[in-house]
Amino acid sequence: MKTFGRLSAMFLSTPNRLTLYRIASIPVLIVLLLFSNKVCAFLAAIVFSAASVTDLLDGLFARRRGLESTLGKFLDPLADKLLISAALIMLISHGRVPAWIAFVIIGREIAVTGLRAILSEKGVVMGADKLGKYKTGFQIAAIIPLLFHYTYFDIDFHSIGMVFLWMALILTVWSGAIYFAKFWSVVKE
Repeated sequence: MKTFGRLSAMFLSTPNRLTLYRIASIPVLIVLLLFSNKVCAFLAAIVFSAASVTDLLDGLFARRRGLESTLGKFLDPLADKLLISAALIMLISHGRVPAWIAFVIIGREIAVTGLRAILSEKGVVMGADKLGKYKTGFQIAAIIPLLFHYTYFDIDFHSIGMVFLWMALILTVWSGAIYFAKFWSVVKE
């Protein structure tokens, strides 16, 4: 009975619930982006923004309250990758994001996840560094205005999003190169 209680507490911890909410927001985001109009674009941006805020909050709660868990360490980066990938893929279908940029960003995420898995088998944990966190921040900062897309209050959100997307692309490639360099240095040993 105690084991069930611990498992239940782990699954129902605030950080893990926030992560699960982020994952649950993805189908809502996709459905909204099936339609190409100003109302759905606005709602999609709000849903994505709210989901992105849960990313900040789940880590904050987990560290401050000592609620870090193996499940959370697995689900949190997965939720980030799924949310960002879903948004980028849907934005491609609307012609708001060049497909090759989305491919580089998503490809880097898959490659780094693979590198981490290989290293974990060797007992090496390669967590996110500051550059990786900046990369994620710029990806989110790019996607939100790209989701808004239309001009509101004379602000061209699409252009703002593209500027942030280029910065996110640079940070994505740069941080990916660092991960590959770390990987090769560990593998050579």
